[in-house]
Amino acid sequence: MSDRWFSETLYPEFQQSFAIDEVLFEGRTAFQEAIIFQNDRFGRVLTLDGVIQTTERDEFCYHEMMVHVPMIAHGAAKNVLIIGGGDGGVLRETLKHPDARPTMIELDQKVVDICREHLPSLSDGVFDNDRADVRFMDGVKFVKESAEKFDVIIVDSTDPIGPGAVLFTDDFYSDCARCLTERGILVTQSGVTFMQGEEARATYQRMTRQFADPSFYITQVPTYAAGFMTFGWGCHSAEPRQTPLNEIERRLAPLNLHTKYYSAAMHVASFALPAYIEDLKR
Repeated sequence: MSDRWFSETLYPEFQQSFAIDEVLFEGRTAFQEAIIFQNDRFGRVLTLDGVIQTTERDEFCYHEMMVHVPMIAHGAAKNVLIIGGGDGGVLRETLKHPDARPTMIELDQKVVDICREHLPSLSDGVFDNDRADVRFMDGVKFVKESAEKFDVIIVDSTDPIGPGAVLFTDDFYSDCARCLTERGILVTQSGVTFMQGEEARATYQRMTRQFADPSFYITQVPTYAAGFMTFGWGCHSAEPRQTPLNEIERRLAPLNLHTKYYSAAMHVASFALPAYIEDLKR
Protein backbone atom coordinates (compact mmCIF):
# COMPACT_ATOMS: atom_id res chain seq x y z
CA MET A 1 0.00 0.00 0.00
CA SER A 2 1.49 3.34 -1.10
CA ASP A 3 0.45 6.69 0.32
CA ARG A 4 -2.39 6.95 -2.19
CA TRP A 5 -2.95 3.58 -3.89
CA PHE A 6 -3.74 0.04 -2.80
CA SER A 7 -2.37 -2.50 -5.29
CA GLU A 8 -3.79 -6.01 -5.06
CA THR A 9 -1.31 -8.88 -4.89
CA LEU A 10 -3.48 -11.87 -5.89
CA TYR A 11 -1.83 -12.52 -9.26
CA PRO A 12 1.90 -12.31 -10.06
CA GLU A 13 1.36 -11.15 -13.67
CA PHE A 14 -1.73 -8.92 -13.28
CA GLN A 15 -2.49 -6.13 -10.87
CA GLN A 16 -5.34 -3.74 -10.14
CA SER A 17 -5.04 -0.67 -7.96
CA PHE A 18 -7.57 1.36 -5.99
CA ALA A 19 -7.09 4.99 -4.99
CA ILE A 20 -7.11 5.47 -1.23
CA ASP A 21 -9.02 8.50 -0.05
CA GLU A 22 -8.83 7.59 3.63
CA VAL A 23 -7.58 4.61 5.64
CA LEU A 24 -10.22 3.60 8.18
CA PHE A 25 -8.50 0.55 9.64
CA GLU A 26 -5.09 -1.05 9.19
CA GLY A 27 -3.80 -3.85 11.37
CA ARG A 28 -3.35 -7.54 11.92
CA THR A 29 -5.99 -9.89 13.22
CA ALA A 30 -5.03 -13.21 14.78
CA PHE A 31 -4.89 -14.72 11.29
CA GLN A 32 -4.34 -12.09 8.58
CA GLU A 33 -3.53 -8.52 7.64
CA ALA A 34 -6.63 -6.35 7.25
CA ILE A 35 -7.12 -2.91 5.71
CA ILE A 36 -10.36 -0.98 5.25
CA PHE A 37 -10.14 2.18 3.20
CA GLN A 38 -12.40 4.67 1.43
CA ASN A 39 -12.43 4.85 -2.36
CA ASP A 40 -14.45 7.46 -4.23
CA ARG A 41 -15.95 4.99 -6.74
CA PHE A 42 -16.35 1.82 -4.68
CA GLY A 43 -17.00 3.29 -1.25
CA ARG A 44 -15.45 1.45 1.67
CA VAL A 45 -13.19 -1.43 0.68
CA LEU A 46 -12.12 -4.46 2.75
CA THR A 47 -8.82 -6.18 2.00
CA LEU A 48 -7.29 -9.24 3.67
CA ASP A 49 -3.66 -10.25 3.12
CA GLY A 50 -3.34 -7.93 0.14
CA VAL A 51 -6.49 -9.12 -1.67
CA ILE A 52 -9.73 -7.17 -2.18
CA GLN A 53 -12.58 -8.99 -0.42
CA THR A 54 -15.59 -6.72 -0.88
CA THR A 55 -16.69 -3.13 -1.39
CA GLU A 56 -19.77 -1.17 -0.39
CA ARG A 57 -20.80 -0.32 -3.94
CA ASP A 58 -20.84 -3.73 -5.62
CA GLU A 59 -21.08 -6.29 -2.81
CA PHE A 60 -24.70 -7.03 -3.79
CA CYS A 61 -23.52 -8.65 -7.04
CA TYR A 62 -21.80 -11.31 -4.93
CA HIS A 63 -23.91 -11.67 -1.78
CA GLU A 64 -27.32 -11.72 -3.46
CA MET A 65 -26.29 -14.40 -5.92
CA MET A 66 -24.45 -16.51 -3.38
CA VAL A 67 -27.52 -16.68 -1.13
CA HIS A 68 -30.72 -16.41 -3.15
CA VAL A 69 -29.81 -18.89 -5.89
CA PRO A 70 -29.48 -21.88 -3.51
CA MET A 71 -32.22 -20.68 -1.16
CA ILE A 72 -34.82 -20.23 -3.90
CA ALA A 73 -33.69 -23.35 -5.77
CA HIS A 74 -34.16 -25.42 -2.63
CA GLY A 75 -37.58 -23.94 -2.03
CA ALA A 76 -37.96 -24.83 1.64
CA ALA A 77 -34.59 -24.14 3.25
CA LYS A 78 -34.68 -23.55 6.98
CA ASN A 79 -31.39 -24.67 8.49
CA VAL A 80 -28.62 -22.75 6.73
CA LEU A 81 -24.91 -23.01 7.50
CA ILE A 82 -22.60 -20.15 6.55
CA ILE A 83 -18.85 -20.83 6.70
CA GLY A 84 -16.90 -17.57 6.74
CA GLY A 85 -18.71 -14.43 5.67
CA GLY A 86 -17.25 -12.17 8.33
CA ASP A 87 -18.38 -8.99 6.57
CA GLY A 88 -22.01 -10.00 7.21
CA GLY A 89 -23.32 -9.75 3.66
CA VAL A 90 -24.26 -13.42 3.28
CA LEU A 91 -25.93 -13.45 6.70
CA ARG A 92 -27.88 -10.30 5.77
CA GLU A 93 -29.25 -11.84 2.58
CA THR A 94 -30.02 -15.18 4.28
CA LEU A 95 -32.15 -13.47 6.91
CA LYS A 96 -34.34 -12.00 4.17
CA HIS A 97 -35.86 -15.49 4.03
CA PRO A 98 -38.26 -15.51 7.00
CA ASP A 99 -38.08 -19.27 7.63
CA ALA A 100 -34.27 -19.38 7.58
CA ARG A 101 -32.39 -20.14 10.78
CA PRO A 102 -28.75 -19.46 9.87
CA THR A 103 -25.71 -20.69 11.75
CA MET A 104 -22.60 -18.72 10.86
CA ILE A 105 -19.14 -20.12 11.63
CA GLU A 106 -16.38 -17.53 11.35
CA LEU A 107 -12.77 -18.18 12.30
CA ASP A 108 -11.70 -14.56 12.66
CA GLN A 109 -13.78 -12.54 15.12
CA LYS A 110 -11.68 -9.45 14.47
CA VAL A 111 -12.92 -9.33 10.87
CA VAL A 112 -16.51 -9.26 12.10
CA ASP A 113 -15.65 -6.54 14.64
CA ILE A 114 -13.93 -4.23 12.16
CA CYS A 115 -16.61 -4.74 9.51
CA ARG A 116 -19.36 -3.95 12.00
CA GLU A 117 -17.55 -0.71 12.84
CA HIS A 118 -16.29 0.39 9.45
CA LEU A 119 -18.57 -1.41 6.93
CA PRO A 120 -21.92 -1.39 8.78
CA SER A 121 -24.01 -1.31 5.60
CA LEU A 122 -22.93 -4.85 4.71
CA SER A 123 -24.26 -6.50 7.85
CA ASP A 124 -27.04 -3.94 8.41
CA GLY A 125 -27.53 -5.00 12.02
CA VAL A 126 -27.94 -8.74 11.35
CA PHE A 127 -25.35 -9.76 13.92
CA ASP A 128 -27.90 -8.68 16.54
CA ASN A 129 -30.74 -10.65 14.93
CA ASP A 130 -32.20 -13.33 17.23
CA ARG A 131 -32.47 -15.80 14.33
CA ALA A 132 -28.71 -15.67 13.70
CA ASP A 133 -26.46 -18.10 15.57
CA VAL A 134 -22.94 -16.70 15.13
CA ARG A 135 -20.05 -18.79 16.43
CA PHE A 136 -16.36 -17.95 16.30
CA MET A 137 -14.53 -21.19 15.59
CA ASP A 138 -12.91 -23.28 12.88
CA GLY A 139 -15.44 -24.10 10.16
CA VAL A 140 -13.52 -27.21 9.08
CA LYS A 141 -13.68 -28.57 12.62
CA PHE A 142 -17.37 -27.69 12.88
CA VAL A 143 -18.50 -29.66 9.83
CA LYS A 144 -16.23 -32.59 10.70
CA GLU A 145 -17.76 -32.95 14.16
CA SER A 146 -21.32 -31.69 13.66
CA ALA A 147 -24.32 -34.01 13.84
CA GLU A 148 -26.61 -31.23 12.57
CA LYS A 149 -28.19 -31.38 9.11
CA PHE A 150 -28.52 -28.31 6.90
CA ASP A 151 -30.63 -27.54 3.86
CA VAL A 152 -28.07 -25.11 2.43
CA ILE A 153 -24.37 -24.67 3.18
CA ILE A 154 -22.72 -21.49 1.89
CA VAL A 155 -18.92 -21.26 1.99
CA ASP A 156 -18.05 -17.56 1.75
CA SER A 157 -14.28 -17.93 1.93
CA THR A 158 -11.22 -16.03 0.91
CA ASP A 159 -9.11 -17.39 -1.94
CA PRO A 160 -7.31 -20.72 -1.33
CA ILE A 161 -4.37 -19.03 0.35
CA GLY A 162 -3.74 -18.30 4.01
CA PRO A 163 -6.45 -19.30 6.50
CA GLY A 164 -8.95 -20.00 3.70
CA ALA A 165 -6.90 -22.79 2.07
CA VAL A 166 -8.40 -25.53 4.26
CA LEU A 167 -11.85 -24.80 2.79
CA PHE A 168 -10.70 -26.10 -0.62
CA THR A 169 -10.07 -29.77 0.20
CA ASP A 170 -11.77 -33.10 -0.46
CA ASP A 171 -12.15 -33.78 3.25
CA PHE A 172 -13.98 -30.50 3.82
CA TYR A 173 -16.33 -31.07 0.87
CA SER A 174 -17.01 -34.60 2.08
CA ASP A 175 -17.89 -33.34 5.56
CA CYS A 176 -20.18 -30.68 4.08
CA ALA A 177 -21.92 -33.31 1.95
CA ARG A 178 -22.54 -35.44 5.03
CA CYS A 179 -24.05 -32.45 6.86
CA LEU A 180 -26.61 -31.77 4.12
CA THR A 181 -30.20 -32.96 3.98
CA GLU A 182 -31.49 -35.13 1.13
CA ARG A 183 -32.01 -32.18 -1.25
CA GLY A 184 -29.32 -30.11 0.40
CA ILE A 185 -27.16 -27.68 -1.58
CA LEU A 186 -23.52 -26.67 -1.10
CA VAL A 187 -22.39 -23.39 -2.65
CA THR A 188 -18.74 -22.29 -2.61
CA GLN A 189 -16.78 -19.26 -3.74
CA SER A 190 -14.69 -20.55 -6.64
CA GLY A 191 -12.82 -17.54 -7.98
CA VAL A 192 -12.72 -15.45 -11.14
CA THR A 193 -12.59 -18.27 -13.62
CA PHE A 194 -10.73 -16.54 -16.45
CA MET A 195 -7.82 -15.99 -14.03
CA GLN A 196 -8.36 -18.91 -11.64
CA GLY A 197 -9.47 -21.71 -13.92
CA GLU A 198 -7.63 -24.43 -12.05
CA GLU A 199 -9.35 -23.40 -8.82
CA ALA A 200 -12.74 -23.80 -10.49
CA ARG A 201 -11.75 -27.09 -12.13
CA ALA A 202 -10.62 -28.46 -8.77
CA THR A 203 -13.89 -27.31 -7.18
CA TYR A 204 -15.91 -29.14 -9.81
CA GLN A 205 -13.87 -32.31 -9.43
CA ARG A 206 -14.44 -32.27 -5.67
CA MET A 207 -18.16 -31.71 -6.22
CA THR A 208 -18.37 -34.69 -8.61
CA ARG A 209 -16.92 -36.95 -5.93
CA GLN A 210 -19.56 -35.94 -3.38
CA PHE A 211 -22.76 -34.97 -5.20
CA ALA A 212 -25.24 -36.33 -7.72
CA ASP A 213 -25.51 -32.86 -9.29
CA PRO A 214 -22.23 -30.91 -9.48
CA SER A 215 -22.12 -27.67 -11.44
CA PHE A 216 -21.19 -23.98 -11.51
CA TYR A 217 -23.14 -20.78 -11.70
CA ILE A 218 -21.84 -17.28 -12.27
CA THR A 219 -22.14 -13.63 -11.34
CA GLN A 220 -20.35 -10.46 -12.38
CA VAL A 221 -18.65 -8.42 -9.64
CA PRO A 222 -16.91 -5.26 -10.92
CA THR A 223 -14.32 -5.35 -8.13
CA TYR A 224 -13.20 -8.83 -9.14
CA ALA A 225 -11.57 -7.83 -12.40
CA ALA A 226 -11.06 -10.10 -15.41
CA GLY A 227 -14.38 -11.84 -15.89
CA PHE A 228 -17.15 -13.81 -14.26
CA MET A 229 -17.12 -14.83 -10.62
CA THR A 230 -17.89 -18.55 -10.38
CA PHE A 231 -19.70 -20.34 -7.59
CA GLY A 232 -19.34 -24.07 -7.13
CA TRP A 233 -22.65 -25.94 -6.82
CA GLY A 234 -23.19 -29.36 -5.31
CA CYS A 235 -26.53 -31.03 -4.57
CA HIS A 236 -27.66 -34.52 -3.67
CA SER A 237 -30.57 -34.07 -6.10
CA ALA A 238 -30.69 -32.73 -9.67
CA GLU A 239 -34.13 -31.25 -9.07
CA PRO A 240 -33.26 -27.90 -7.39
CA ARG A 241 -30.94 -26.71 -10.19
CA GLN A 242 -33.64 -27.48 -12.77
CA THR A 243 -36.35 -25.40 -11.06
CA PRO A 244 -38.23 -23.66 -13.91
CA LEU A 245 -38.57 -19.91 -14.20
CA ASN A 246 -42.27 -19.78 -13.34
CA GLU A 247 -41.67 -21.71 -10.10
CA ILE A 248 -38.77 -19.42 -9.15
CA GLU A 249 -41.05 -16.43 -9.71
CA ARG A 250 -43.73 -18.06 -7.54
CA ARG A 251 -41.27 -18.67 -4.68
CA LEU A 252 -39.87 -15.14 -4.93
CA ALA A 253 -43.19 -13.28 -4.89
CA PRO A 254 -44.05 -13.54 -1.15
CA LEU A 255 -40.51 -12.61 -0.11
CA ASN A 256 -40.81 -9.12 -1.61
CA LEU A 257 -37.05 -8.93 -2.01
CA HIS A 258 -35.57 -5.59 -3.05
CA THR A 259 -32.53 -6.88 -4.90
CA LYS A 260 -30.13 -5.04 -7.16
CA TYR A 261 -28.71 -8.02 -9.09
CA TYR A 262 -30.64 -11.18 -8.33
CA SER A 263 -33.93 -11.86 -10.10
CA ALA A 264 -35.78 -14.92 -11.33
CA ALA A 265 -34.39 -14.39 -14.82
CA MET A 266 -30.83 -13.95 -13.50
CA HIS A 267 -31.26 -17.10 -11.41
CA VAL A 268 -31.93 -19.18 -14.49
CA ALA A 269 -29.34 -17.36 -16.61
CA SER A 270 -26.56 -17.82 -14.05
CA PHE A 271 -26.36 -21.54 -14.84
CA ALA A 272 -25.71 -20.81 -18.54
CA LEU A 273 -21.92 -20.86 -18.66
CA PRO A 274 -19.52 -19.40 -21.21
CA ALA A 275 -17.77 -22.17 -23.13
CA TYR A 276 -14.42 -21.54 -21.43
CA ILE A 277 -16.03 -22.23 -18.06
CA GLU A 278 -18.09 -25.17 -19.33
CA ASP A 279 -14.86 -26.71 -20.62
CA LEU A 280 -13.52 -26.89 -17.05
CA LYS A 281 -16.16 -29.54 -16.30
CA ARG A 282 -14.74 -31.95 -18.87
